[in-house]
Amino acid sequence: MTIAVPYENGLVFQHFGHTGQFKLYDVENGQITGERTADPAGSGHGALAGFLSGLGVDTLICGGIGAGAQQALAQAGIRLYGGVTGGADEAVRAFLAGTLDYNANVQCG
Repeated sequence: MTIAVPYENGLVFQHFGHTGQFKLYDVENGQITGERTADPAGSGHGALAGFLSGLGVDTLICGGIGAGAQQALAQAGIRLYGGVTGGADEAVRAFLAGTLDYNANVQCG
C-alpha cells in the first residue's frame, strides 16, 4: 500500500488541487516501511490524480478537495480520506491504527 498526503511544513496541506508536494508512505503489514516526498509535475485535479496513480498510490489522506478531484481519484482507483487537519505523519499513523478523524463528504470551500 502507498499512502499520499498533500504536504507542507509537516502538515496536511489543505487544498489538494494546489499542493506543491506530496509525502508518500509505503506500508506493509500495517507498518510504515518507507517515506519520501514527491513534487507533482502538473496542477489541477486531473494531473494530480494521474501523478499519484503513476506512483502507485492507492490511498490519499487530504484536507479540502473538490468534487472534480474526487471523481478523478475514484477513476484512478485511489481511496480518499478527506477533511483531515494537523500533522501528516500523525494522520497516517492514525489511519493505520483505524482512528483517523476524516470527513467522508468533504468538499473544498
